[in-house]
Amino acid sequence: MRQQLTDEERCRMAARLYELKQEHRDLDDIINRLISSPDVEELQLKRFKKRKLKLKDTIMRLNNALIPDIIA
Repeated sequence: MRQQLTDEERCRMAARLYELKQEHRDLDDIINRLISSPDVEELQLKRFKKRKLKLKDTIMRLNNALIPDIIA
């Protein structure tokens, strides 16, 4: 069972979640531009993709923390 979050903690988590989602979208744009570029650096592309996956995992964890448990 999870501990209840205070309003301040929820607000901070929601703000952090917003920032991470924005960074995720930005990385998506960067990756798409790199893929369409004729002289793409594969190593750089792989690093961006790896960072994007890490962001996705963090976003999912924060989403799960913000959603209260439902007792069935």
